[in-house]
Amino acid sequence: MHRQIEKLLSRYPLLAECGDTIQAATDALAKTFSGGGKLLLCGNGGSAADADHISGELLKGFCSKRPLNHPAVRQRLGEELASKLQDALPAIPLHSLGAINTAWLNDCDPYYVYAQLVWGLGKRGDALLGISTSGNSKNVCAAMEVAREKGMATVALSGKTGGRLKTLANICICVPESETFKIQELHLPVYHAICLALEDIFFG
Repeated sequence: MHRQIEKLLSRYPLLAECGDTIQAATDALAKTFSGGGKLLLCGNGGSAADADHISGELLKGFCSKRPLNHPAVRQRLGEELASKLQDALPAIPLHSLGAINTAWLNDCDPYYVYAQLVWGLGKRGDALLGISTSGNSKNVCAAMEVAREKGMATVALSGKTGGRLKTLANICICVPESETFKIQELHLPVYHAICLALEDIFFG
């Protein structure tokens, strides 16, 4: 088990039962990124905010500065620009694409906006992380179905039962709480640990 996940479980003993799925999610995302794939994320309300938060930890340094360690790239960019950039893992929170989201909501069935975006942006070798405290959010579940059809890795963050997401995702992290705010309180340290582990894996 990765040391960042071990540290998480020592701080949050309540999450001990999730240790294996947290590690499995980390491994799946590491495989996605190492293969040149990207991560798509979706959720609603507070879970959409969590999707933004996760992408922020992946697209720039989290606990590491991640300087560009690519001499040829640094030479082509020039040292002034290259020294201002940080290495990143590609992650796109789907709700943040305002124009297509509002166009779809205006013109089409709003429940399928994330499914459409996964269809348009996702490919084999990518991953989808769907966040739903109930596990039953219709738009997140539909996105999972499309991701499976695309051959993407599918990871879910949910509550105690996992809802439909538990049957749709390859890996479902079901934190042991039932109330929405308590589930969300546990989601944050879980995805922080995953992001820290990925940072260790790719950037030392």
